[in-house]
Amino acid sequence: MSDVTTITKAGSVSFSPLSRSEYEDFLYHEAALLDEWRLDEWYELFAEGAIYEVPTAGSRDDADSAAALFYIADDHTRLRHRVERLKKPSAHSEWPRSDSARLISNVRILGGGESGVEVGCIFTTYRSKNDITDLFVGHARYMLRVIDGAIRIVSKRVFLDMNSLKPQGRVSILL
Repeated sequence: MSDVTTITKAGSVSFSPLSRSEYEDFLYHEAALLDEWRLDEWYELFAEGAIYEVPTAGSRDDADSAAALFYIADDHTRLRHRVERLKKPSAHSEWPRSDSARLISNVRILGGGESGVEVGCIFTTYRSKNDITDLFVGHARYMLRVIDGAIRIVSKRVFLDMNSLKPQGRVSILL
C-alpha cells in the first residue's frame, strides 16, 4: 500500500492508500484503450496540466526534454492536438491505424509524495501494419494521482529500451 494524493473539487488535499494491483489494473485499462484506439478516452486519463514524454531510444531515465531531443514532449494541450491529429485520415502514418497489442508487467510502486505516486512498469508493444509487425520494448514511469475518486496521469515517460528505432523507423503510435 502507498499513499496517494487526492484532490477534491473543493480543492482540499487528502491521502488515501491504493494497492499495487489497483495501479496495475489502471495500467492494463490504459493499454486496452490504446490497443482499441479509443484515444479520446485515453486522453481523459490525463490530469489537467499533465505531461507525456518519450525520449529518444536508449535515453537515460533522467533525460530532460529541455536539454535533449525527445520523440514526444507534450504538455496537456499538445497531447490533445496529437490525439485529434491521429484520428484524421491526414495522419498518413496511422491511417488506416495500426493494429497493436501491449503487454504490461513488473508493475511497481516506486515512491510517493505531494505530487502523487510514482509507478513503474515494463512494456512490450507489438504494432502491425502493411504486413509488417514491429516490436517496441521499454519501461514507463508514471506519476499518478487520485482526482475526484479516479486515478489520473500527472506525468508519463516512456523509455524505449532499444539502441535505435531500426527496423521500425518511426514512433507514430502512442506507446
